[in-house]
Amino acid sequence: MLMSASSDFVALCREQIALLTQGLGASLSVVYLAQELVDSPTGETKLIPVVVYPETAVILPGEEIVLAAAQKQLRVGNSPLIPQQSARLLTPAPTTETPPTEHRHLAEDFLLSGHQFVFPLIHEGVMMGLLVTGRDDRPWDEQEQNQIQSIGQTLAIACILDQRRAWLQHQLHQQQILQEQQRDLLDNLLHQFRNPLTALRTFGKLLLKRLRPGDPNREVGENIVRESDRLKELLQKFDEVIDWANVDSELLALPSNDVFVEATVQKESQPVLLLPGTGDKETDCSLAELLTPLLVSAQAIAQERNLELILAIPQNLPLVKANIKALTEVLSNIIDNALKYTPAGGKIYIELGKVKANLQGIAISDTGPGIPKEDLAHIGERHYRGVQAQTTIPGTGLGIAIAKQLIEQMQGQIEVFSPAINSAIATPNAPGTTVIVWLIVSQ
Repeated sequence: MLMSASSDFVALCREQIALLTQGLGASLSVVYLAQELVDSPTGETKLIPVVVYPETAVILPGEEIVLAAAQKQLRVGNSPLIPQQSARLLTPAPTTETPPTEHRHLAEDFLLSGHQFVFPLIHEGVMMGLLVTGRDDRPWDEQEQNQIQSIGQTLAIACILDQRRAWLQHQLHQQQILQEQQRDLLDNLLHQFRNPLTALRTFGKLLLKRLRPGDPNREVGENIVRESDRLKELLQKFDEVIDWANVDSELLALPSNDVFVEATVQKESQPVLLLPGTGDKETDCSLAELLTPLLVSAQAIAQERNLELILAIPQNLPLVKANIKALTEVLSNIIDNALKYTPAGGKIYIELGKVKANLQGIAISDTGPGIPKEDLAHIGERHYRGVQAQTTIPGTGLGIAIAKQLIEQMQGQIEVFSPAINSAIATPNAPGTTVIVWLIVSQ
């Protein structure tokens, strides 16, 4: 495990070095931190200088201090440093008060010479670094050695507190990542739940229109609509709870400190959000056949909302390579957006057979209000709704984001145009939007 040093710890080190310089006349002082904990698998670790006085002092390459844990020995480059005393040098400082005579002998163990002094930063048996100080004009007396040890012990305690802070901040960060992944998973599941629920509710309403009063099956249709409405209300409650959770997680964030010593860096893998079709293999499929059940639901919803659904499906289209479950959800999300954002009396145009390179495309156009230019750059970002967030139209900003992620897994593409590129339905008063899903043509 690599160690880290915050800007607060470095500032404390500088204050302690100032005490050595101004109070004891030290001409050179260095605080080292272990790059890794002593019990690292490599058996040794470099001690990296975090504070050097004077700042003009230079530690030449090959003169870095190395702690060899297996041999309990300090080295400068390849040369052992006081090998006859290295074992005692790594011994934890006594936790009880040491008699004066023993204290004097312990201090002598830290002397490299009469003018140089090395004190290990040890806490609870863990070697975390070194305090090295020296002066040219006179050796250290016993009282000064005791002061240096007190400064070293202060640095050792500060170091362990700083490491605990870093560990807690890392744990909090990991917890926030986990919560974000869980929240994204819940968002995805709830969003994907809305489309079939809307279809069921619409079919229930259409069924009621076909059943005359007194028909024994009418009560079944009424129950379907009632329970669908109840599920819709529950989904709205879920959205409110998720919004509260987002606010709470933001309040838990801790400010990050500057890092001067290399710290542990862990690659954060992309979360698996259990999107539809995750793990399924791609296969050759017909876009026209895949669209058929989706168009049944779309026609029903369009009829209820007084929208005209126009289809352009050429014959003998080539097959495309796709994950069928995932592609079904992609097209369902895009068609649902077109139905949702097109006002009554508008049109939805679904066109197959578009071609570019080795890709086949399906275009879904509408006569809605369109997407402002500044919002187009954010299409595909999770929870981004742009100008639509200011309307009364419900939404989560997840439909295109989920569709984009699923299509990219199939090596396909999604393009969004506004105004709509279909001149047959677009008008100045209803510029609309066109979304084209491009898929690889089967060989």
